[in-house]
Amino acid sequence: MKTQLLSLLLLAATSVIAQPTVREQFEKITNMQQAQKFIDDNPALKPAILHLELGRDSSRIDIRLLQQNVGDVFSVGYVTYKVVEGTESVNYRANYIFLDGGSLNNAEIDSLKKVILDKASKGETFVQLSDEYTMDGNTTHGDTGWFFGPEMMPKEFQDAVKNHKFGDIFFVDVPQNQWHYIVKKTYNDQVTKKITVLRANGR
Repeated sequence: MKTQLLSLLLLAATSVIAQPTVREQFEKITNMQQAQKFIDDNPALKPAILHLELGRDSSRIDIRLLQQNVGDVFSVGYVTYKVVEGTESVNYRANYIFLDGGSLNNAEIDSLKKVILDKASKGETFVQLSDEYTMDGNTTHGDTGWFFGPEMMPKEFQDAVKNHKFGDIFFVDVPQNQWHYIVKKTYNDQVTKKITVLRANGR
């Protein structure tokens, strides 16, 4: 009788030890279908899906979660989290003056660049300068709005804005199109990040 009881206790202990931890289960989850199955199969762990967005969710744990990458698993106290999905993009914004190399020769463009930079250094705003000098007929005073991707602005333009700091004034040339820009970066980069997180009690 004692032997049978001992065997049952050992079997139960082995079963408990063999049970995968929440972290081990989370490590195997790679998509939302698997996350939902975990939720359905483990109601006692009070699992939930969190949808977080940078700038909107600001509790301490939300901020920590938004610093993680897709696939990351970590525990805080007796709660475990996994970032299942996420998207991130960076948007840029600037003011510009467009000079058309099809209408002006290189000497005229260089001369205009010097005149415009001189006026900017003396306090004229890029809004005023764009209205006076830009050759693309835009009605936005040279403001690009928030943009991301070469489909919105030439790749050379985007790369240059990306590589400069807020307040910088610089030139961008697109030789194959004979396009020339004088640009001022008017805002810091705007980072957009959204993540979907699976959480559950346990480690």
